[in-house]
Amino acid sequence: MAVATAASAVRAPIREARLLPVDLDVERRADGVIVMRSRIPLRAYDANLPAVFARTAASKGDKPAMAKRPRGGGDWVFTSYADMKRRMDGAAQWLLNNAPKGRSLLILADNGPNFTVMTFAGWSAGMPVCPVSTTYAALGGDYGRLKHVVAKAKPAVIFAESERALAAFREIDIGDALLVTEAPVTGVATSLEELTSTPATDAVAAAIASRTPDDVAAYMLTSGSTGLPKLVTITFDNLAANSAQCQQTIGESAGWHDVMLDWLPWHHAAGAFVMRTTLLEGGTVYVDDGKPAPGLFDESIRNLREISVGYYNNVPLGYAMLVNALEQDPVLRKTFFSRMRLMLYGGAGLSQPIYDRLQACAVAETGHRIMLTSGYGSTETVSAFMVIHFESDDVGLGLPTPGAEVKLVPSGERYELRARGPNVTAGYLDEPEKTAEAFDEEGFYRTGDLAIFHDPNEPTRGLAFAGRAAEEFKLSSGTWVYGGALREALVRDLSSFVTDVVLCDENRPYLTIMTWAKPGVSAENIREALKAFNATQHGGSRVHRALLLATPADPNAHEMSDKGTINRRAVIDRRKAEVERLYADAPDNGILIIEGGT
Repeated sequence: MAVATAASAVRAPIREARLLPVDLDVERRADGVIVMRSRIPLRAYDANLPAVFARTAASKGDKPAMAKRPRGGGDWVFTSYADMKRRMDGAAQWLLNNAPKGRSLLILADNGPNFTVMTFAGWSAGMPVCPVSTTYAALGGDYGRLKHVVAKAKPAVIFAESERALAAFREIDIGDALLVTEAPVTGVATSLEELTSTPATDAVAAAIASRTPDDVAAYMLTSGSTGLPKLVTITFDNLAANSAQCQQTIGESAGWHDVMLDWLPWHHAAGAFVMRTTLLEGGTVYVDDGKPAPGLFDESIRNLREISVGYYNNVPLGYAMLVNALEQDPVLRKTFFSRMRLMLYGGAGLSQPIYDRLQACAVAETGHRIMLTSGYGSTETVSAFMVIHFESDDVGLGLPTPGAEVKLVPSGERYELRARGPNVTAGYLDEPEKTAEAFDEEGFYRTGDLAIFHDPNEPTRGLAFAGRAAEEFKLSSGTWVYGGALREALVRDLSSFVTDVVLCDENRPYLTIMTWAKPGVSAENIREALKAFNATQHGGSRVHRALLLATPADPNAHEMSDKGTINRRAVIDRRKAEVERLYADAPDNGILIIEGGT
């Protein structure tokens, strides 16, 4: 590959991407608070999503709505809009016949037609849908997270697609919930085929017509990165408003009416958005069963070599793995960039080196840079409510979409970021205290994230991520440790040696870490890497001591979230003896003393 230099990539023009113009209103208050909103009003939308899908299916007929490879590989298997609607209506009729009114439908299934059919069937029948990660069934142990969700959601029906999922639910108390699975189990679970083959009556259309914007459509789970997940109540209006916000801001370039290839799990906000919006717009969803993890990303590369898309969405780790493949694989590079208009990242900040390498690949292949945008949001905001919808090489959070308001509350040299709009949840299921804590006196949702302006004198350049308040703590000296940014820097600099890092601990005299070494890495390797890291830091950001943990993070003990992120507080609380070893007056031989820590 003739790699474009960073300088030549910067000079190359951006391939045309039709985005919403920036028309920003900035309100500056006397107390330093800043409120930003788009002056462009949010376009009208229909919040009755099952009715919207019914109209789309009627107009698209035999067009493929979804494509998924069979288990074990093979060619794509397509499901048409007409067939998907038929299956949804059958399942909705079964739910109307058998599920008590007002109760929820819990779904534990892989991305695919079955997941979609049950989601829209639940909505059609007036049941809040609670999608749950398949990892909850794979964890084993006491299934603590699964028990927690079932107890909160109180489902009337549980769709446990796989044998493993079904086995997990049979190990816990599910009350009077009816079990549905892909393959029938006599006396235990009803087959999905029985649901979808139920003859639909006029009751289904009547139930769909009775849906209102304020009906609860979903209980979406938070990631559980700080403990057990909360169940976020999401209405049809929340869902429809957020789709309208994003469609209005980047939709012409994203082209959800076209072809989407996506791996993001549908039990999370971003993945659910892609599935829902593409089908409501009449596009085709290709389900990518790969993911950005060792040994699994090969499937994503296989699919990307075959399916050319105009819009691509991934997390920063996925882009880091993708750019390595793009630099080595000319077939992938040609297919990937042939129609590409817009790339989006979310979930975390994208590093500038990865951004630069992506653009170098794009310029080498097409002569153009590709618009690379970010979507910033959370489960509580449905999905992204801030987007970079203007030409920029800055990695950041962007600006508010139409209908969304962003409130910036001064926090030192940074701002705490809060959100308000029709996409924002009213709160958490049966948790009034946590709901009250999550909102300020003006009804803005407290995201817990911190941000800064790229240019304080030019707010239209947008915001940049500057940390997470919950990850920051003080040492006993009063020195602040900016945990989010510091951990990210440590993981980056030690990426060849460790899998993750836990910072210890507030109100202690100095900073220490617990970490997990990669196979074959010695303690001395890590000591030297930390010595080099300390040379780039100052004050409370220098690591004094380190401990290599022998046992991995335990998801059943809530040390790891559903997204694979480490729950720092849970690790520290569960491993108090290890923390005490780090701060002992006379440390034992297992403690690494790091030069430059003092």
